[in-house]
Amino acid sequence: MSILVRFATAPSMTNEMYDESVRHLESTLEQWPADGMQYHVAFTAGGSFRVSEIWESQEKFEAFGQTLMPILAELGIELAGEPEIFEIYNTIQA
Repeated sequence: MSILVRFATAPSMTNEMYDESVRHLESTLEQWPADGMQYHVAFTAGGSFRVSEIWESQEKFEAFGQTLMPILAELGIELAGEPEIFEIYNTIQA
């Protein structure tokens, strides 16, 4: 079952830090977007940088996390808590 994952970062996160994390992922992974990632959206809300993603499964997301978390740590990107994870009931795409 597909899942929605929502990340909020610490207030110190900048667009430049996000861009650098994407460059690291592109150079580290054999494929970007990562296997199992269906959508990735980055935005700011309430003064914090956020990312929402749709993954085809919890397992694919967790596998990606093993690559993502060391990259975030290397770049000094801190999350504002654990990501929120929700099972998806339906998606509609234009």
